[in-house]
Amino acid sequence: MFPVRMLRALSALALSVPLYAAAPNAWAEPLHDHAWLTSWMASQQPVWQPAELPLATGLPANLSGQTVRQVARLSVGGKQVRVVLANTYGRKAVTVAAAQLARHAGGGVAAPGSQPLTFGGRAAVTIPAGGSVASDALQLAAPALGELVLSLYLPAGTAIGSFHWDGRQTAWLAPGNVTGRSALTRPTAFNARVLLSEIQVDAAGQAGAVVALGDSITEGNGSTPDANRRWPDVLAQQLAGQSVAVLNAGISGGRLLRDGMGVSAMARLQRDVLDQPHVRAVIVAIGINDIGWPGSTFAPADAVPQAAELIDGYRRLIAQAHARGVRVIGATITPFAGALRDTPIRGYYGAAKEAVRQAVNDWIRHGGAFDAVADFDAAVRDPARPVALLPAFDSGDHLHPGDAGYRAMAARVDAAVLGIPAKQHAAATPR
Repeated sequence: MFPVRMLRALSALALSVPLYAAAPNAWAEPLHDHAWLTSWMASQQPVWQPAELPLATGLPANLSGQTVRQVARLSVGGKQVRVVLANTYGRKAVTVAAAQLARHAGGGVAAPGSQPLTFGGRAAVTIPAGGSVASDALQLAAPALGELVLSLYLPAGTAIGSFHWDGRQTAWLAPGNVTGRSALTRPTAFNARVLLSEIQVDAAGQAGAVVALGDSITEGNGSTPDANRRWPDVLAQQLAGQSVAVLNAGISGGRLLRDGMGVSAMARLQRDVLDQPHVRAVIVAIGINDIGWPGSTFAPADAVPQAAELIDGYRRLIAQAHARGVRVIGATITPFAGALRDTPIRGYYGAAKEAVRQAVNDWIRHGGAFDAVADFDAAVRDPARPVALLPAFDSGDHLHPGDAGYRAMAARVDAAVLGIPAKQHAAATPR
């Protein structure tokens, strides 16, 4: 098996560069033939209390001799594929007894040509607690924007300690080892990601990855499930043909400075962004939960941060990314007046919080620290009431946009914002 990147301590260089040091041309270094490029990812989160898990996702806390089937849509394609399985927050090793990968025929059905995955030539693999493993390379024609279906057989007594909570994609459980079956018989549906962390493809030339580092708005909460309508999905469609992988590193409840429903963005920057192979740029779309969570049902004892605290966090993140030659795009924080008011959650929005949002957005737009800006706020706000989402873009909870809102956000990110050279862009644009 291939060991996967381990977390590394930040180098002294990352802490010593000027805060406003510009990133070098992130797209200048071509890849060698058959380099691995992550085409899809799901950021890992620790599983919360087992008693809450079935209620939250439909996934049992312990799996017993069951096959888990999951679907993922690639951004860029390739002729070879490998899968990364992660047990990032698990306290015990997890054994996968069998795994199959195929193109998705729809509805959780594996298309003809399903192939077994191996790990160091073996069908089974044990993922250590806190670790991850990558499969051997599999010859599989995987088209750009195509869906793959992964089936994993987990033996009795498998405890899940690490997952991705809101997949916005139906997954299925079926008894026994049915990884090789095209269709599952009466499976149980759930909506989290289990063990599946990344799908990588072979790539070459000027290919590279753009990571969307964010919260549930980047994760796509409010978008249509099973439809790939999150804003990073739409961005991947916009960049089709340019060999640019768009990776969604959004997690529900994500915060910039403090842990939420997962570790803070500052804590996972290395793992989810800088350690991604051939990462060229990161879109930083996080901060709304730093403002909204304090004093709410989520974090009643927390104080609302000052704008300066968030700005300092962004500056540190930018410095670390620039030290690795990664371009950083700042996304303004979207409006959230009335957020979650029709739910049991209380206190998420308030006038003082709105003032912090406005101050932070002003700095993102005009502070000069980011290499470029994606003005998501301007994309989705109501001109008649700028503190709120435009009703046509509101999913209904006044916090998360719906499909149309996510399309409007993605439209604010183009090749120029990402720093993709005009020559590469022109070569990939159909005439």
